[in-house]
Amino acid sequence: EVRGRLAVGLIPTVAAVDIPEALRVFRERYPHVRISLRVGASEDLTEQVRQGTDDVAFLGLPTTARPEGVAVRELARDRLVAVVSPGHPLAAEPTVTLRRFAREVFVDFPAGTAGRIQFDQAFAAAGLSRDVAFEVTTADYVTRLVGPGLAVAMLPSAYVPQLTGVVTVEVTDAPTRVEYVIWSRSGHTPAAAAFLAVLGVVPGE
Repeated sequence: EVRGRLAVGLIPTVAAVDIPEALRVFRERYPHVRISLRVGASEDLTEQVRQGTDDVAFLGLPTTARPEGVAVRELARDRLVAVVSPGHPLAAEPTVTLRRFAREVFVDFPAGTAGRIQFDQAFAAAGLSRDVAFEVTTADYVTRLVGPGLAVAMLPSAYVPQLTGVVTVEVTDAPTRVEYVIWSRSGHTPAAAAFLAVLGVVPGE
């Protein structure tokens, strides 16, 4: 019988896995395991898994980065899309280029975080700079600023169907994000192994 605890970490915009549903299935199968959940930035979650604070974590990273010091399984790759208010001039456009989008005022995650780096790298690679006037730590607050027209944003296309009150526009030269699930390289608890099995991940394969 699996007992103990299961500590799960995730980024706010995880889309490759329905985390609440996975946790519901897990709790149904293993009712004696205490589940905890924390939301954070990919780099912090990686460190927490390395230290053993979290058992399993879900990350989103640019294609130029990969989690270090942990066991890793790639879950999905997803392109990023533009997110604007319904009244924004770009809302009626089928597509937008990074160069055109760079003229806008942005809301984004804090500088230095993995969620921000993937956007910064994409604009830098195109030789573009942009004005990030608003820095927030949660994706829902991104939409609270985009909806009234205070700013625009970029988010993973698989995540945006959850949003309301905003319009998404395809970016012709959009960067790609990779979602990973990670766990400790030095071993995992029975609860962590059982949760990975619910996800269809078998450590060591």
